[in-house]
Amino acid sequence: MGFIMDGLDADAYDRTYSDRKLIARILRYFRPRARIMLLVTVMIVLGSLADTVLPLLLARGVDILSHSRTAATVTGLVAAILIAGILSWCFNFVRQWYTARAVGDVVLQLRLDAFSAVLSRDMSFYDENPSGKIVSRVTSDTEDFSTVVTLVLNLLSQALLVILMTVVLFVINPGLALLALGMAPVIIAVALGFRRLARITVRNSQRARARVNNTIQETISGIAIAKNFRQEQTIYNEFGEINRQSYQVNWRTGFVFNGVFPLLNTVAGLGTTVVVWFGGLSVLHGSVTAGTWYLFVQSIAIFWFPLTSIASFWSQFQQGLSASERVFALIDAEPRVEQTDTQPVSSLAGRIEFRDFYFGYNAEHTVLPGLNLTIPAGQTVAVVGHTGAGKSSLARLVARFYEFQGGQLLIDGRDIRTFDLRDYRRHLGIVPQTPFLFDGTVAENIRYARPEASEDEVATVARQIGGGDWLEGLSDGLNTPVGEMGRGLSMGQRQLVALARVLLQNPAILVLDEATASVDPLTEAQIQEGMETVLEQRTAIVIAHRLSTIRDADRILVLDRGRIVEEGTHDELLRRGGSYANLYNTYFRHQSADYVPGSGYVAVADAERAG
Repeated sequence: MGFIMDGLDADAYDRTYSDRKLIARILRYFRPRARIMLLVTVMIVLGSLADTVLPLLLARGVDILSHSRTAATVTGLVAAILIAGILSWCFNFVRQWYTARAVGDVVLQLRLDAFSAVLSRDMSFYDENPSGKIVSRVTSDTEDFSTVVTLVLNLLSQALLVILMTVVLFVINPGLALLALGMAPVIIAVALGFRRLARITVRNSQRARARVNNTIQETISGIAIAKNFRQEQTIYNEFGEINRQSYQVNWRTGFVFNGVFPLLNTVAGLGTTVVVWFGGLSVLHGSVTAGTWYLFVQSIAIFWFPLTSIASFWSQFQQGLSASERVFALIDAEPRVEQTDTQPVSSLAGRIEFRDFYFGYNAEHTVLPGLNLTIPAGQTVAVVGHTGAGKSSLARLVARFYEFQGGQLLIDGRDIRTFDLRDYRRHLGIVPQTPFLFDGTVAENIRYARPEASEDEVATVARQIGGGDWLEGLSDGLNTPVGEMGRGLSMGQRQLVALARVLLQNPAILVLDEATASVDPLTEAQIQEGMETVLEQRTAIVIAHRLSTIRDADRILVLDRGRIVEEGTHDELLRRGGSYANLYNTYFRHQSADYVPGSGYVAVADAERAG
């Protein structure tokens, strides 16, 4: 059966909590709702008392009817039984009503806490953990968490009923009561035997569900690629395997939970048989009245139900505990980006310094080994190099998305680890190579950087990009819906919106992962025209893929395996004929206006022409 569990391993941030710690933490969520829970407790007590009175009334009625059968007696007895039943229903209704309210409030808060934890996790967390599985914890597992709370309250109600019924049984007949209680340890032992198995099966079931959710989300996100390469059937087959695994895991879980109740009822049935047998013999011998014997039979039936419920709930209880364990593991996941202080950042000039800087995404892969670099405030630096040279890592570290392992990163002479990150990132603008837009209008996406910005401010920023000519291509101007993830716009239009969003933020430091890399020449010209104004008097790190961006930069850095092998201006580096000249000849020269295919390349001649 090992293949059934393939892919259901624990996530890297999973941890194990004891039942006691989980329950204590769950109870902390109920402290603000203490009054409601007090009312629920009162209703549990009153409901249990009403349920206990019913068999007493029935037994009393049997004895009364055996001696007196007057209409008044029968009417009074029926009225008393009816009132007890109505009160029991009312108490239970109030309990369920306020329980649902309290549980709903707790799940609401827990989901907010889980979502807040998702927002506070650093980027390495998302590099290592599939987003679909994270979504499953925030949605499905928080919902399952409500199950454990409801079960706890039901458990309290049933436990109180067991205590009351135990007292009633001993009052009726201590000998028969001891005989009935002798079966209780057997029921409890059977239930506890299911405990560990239930916890394991439930945990695997939740992981299987998370895997299904992750596969569906990944498929929908990449559906265009799947259709382009005609891989719909392959994806369907892969999902079929994952779905069948989920079916097998859930089948085993259902077998565990559905098997415990019949077994417990069988044990309870054997106990009832023993009690009825000896009680019947007592009636025949005259030591117990028929009414008393009937009361005991009714009471033992009521006694078994909560006892078996408690035992079976213990197994189901594991489902809620497992769900809460997964949610708390998400909330408690250790951050890798750790700030030593939360100093406010009111303004920035934009000077950036890397001192003996070491960084790697993991212990086996060092990306930046001992980097030393100073970028003066207001300078535009273009970073070039082959894939894997560390260009994007450099930009992400300035954004404080990842933790570094050694050295210092200083902003305006201050250690970046001492900043309040929310304050710091207000002065930081990032334009990725593949822009992400939220469902809404163009104006709403531009305003995302500053929600308080007026319509005039948004319009002004939009017109700064390419003189605003790109707005004419939108069906409804700034009110044009962009669609999910911006699919209603072209890639160039999305990039222009993303750039306008950063301009509205008015940051001191810009990080551009080549905003013109995926656009046509006309859109590139529009972006370049806007960037000339935006980059003025701002520090900018540009991951360069276009010759126009490189030529306009104040300084060019050539990275190779995380080390700066050359730096200077475009003309200076061409004259040296080194690494940059090779990159220029291979990747950039064909973008030059005077480039002739097949003409070859001479670095010195090109440099002299530029000079």
